[in-house]
Amino acid sequence: MGRIAYYLLIKPLSLLPLRVSFLLSDLLFFALYYLTRYRRKVVFANLRNSFPEKSPKEIEAIARKFYSHMCDLMLEFIRIFSISEKELVRRCKIRNPELLEQIYREGKSVIIAAGHYNNWELAAVAFDLQASHQAVGIYKPLGNAYLDDKLRQSRGRFGMELVSKDKTKAFFTENTNRLTAPLLATDQSPSNNINVYWTPFLNQDTAVLFGAEKYARAYQYPVVFGHIYKIKRGFYEMEFEMVEKNPAASPHGKITEKNTRILEKDIQQAPQYWLWTHKRWKRIRPAGPTSSTI
Repeated sequence: MGRIAYYLLIKPLSLLPLRVSFLLSDLLFFALYYLTRYRRKVVFANLRNSFPEKSPKEIEAIARKFYSHMCDLMLEFIRIFSISEKELVRRCKIRNPELLEQIYREGKSVIIAAGHYNNWELAAVAFDLQASHQAVGIYKPLGNAYLDDKLRQSRGRFGMELVSKDKTKAFFTENTNRLTAPLLATDQSPSNNINVYWTPFLNQDTAVLFGAEKYARAYQYPVVFGHIYKIKRGFYEMEFEMVEKNPAASPHGKITEKNTRILEKDIQQAPQYWLWTHKRWKRIRPAGPTSSTI
């Protein structure tokens, strides 16, 4: 089934110029928002809980913009399967490469923390072409082995290495002699309430993954947050912000807290670009003191 989907749908669509794909995106928006009402309840509940001060009309306006952006993302993701190096760099540039270059010259690896905001896939693939560090994407493999293999090929065409999330610890242990830039998403819902960090996020008590801070402390890697800005339809820019240069000197939780606040600010400024279909708040803080609250 995966092979059929790839050759009959994904590959042909990936060959279309994005200006043509965006016409399909407009049709897809109509289908998802008005006809199938794809995850409308989840999206609207997330938006209402995150922005209680906004009116129903304002919430609906954000939702419409989000669905339009999400449909663009779907076609942009598919385009990555066939995009050229020249087009990729033209569509997603790094604004301030000097921040990462300084870390590289110091002989240090760096952890890039980011959220599912704007086109994170395009940014991850474009990163390795514009930075000296070896980009490493930590990802969750797809259930279909054929599509997972094709996805790995697509993401790795321009140099990025892929590591399954269940092999994250082994990757850090085995690659201390290389200058790498592991890309870690900070806004996924944890699989359980163990070893997470609890903090207010978008007006809600939220369990936040502690991985970026954990590995930064263990290996003394600086942590940088990766902002992704949408310039116009199909074009993005990355900008990096230093979160912590010396993790050993940072109080427990500070790195995770700062990553969360930075992402929250980006979302508040342009909420339509975050992934609102995600059931982000399905975890509830356990009653009483636990190791997950420190």
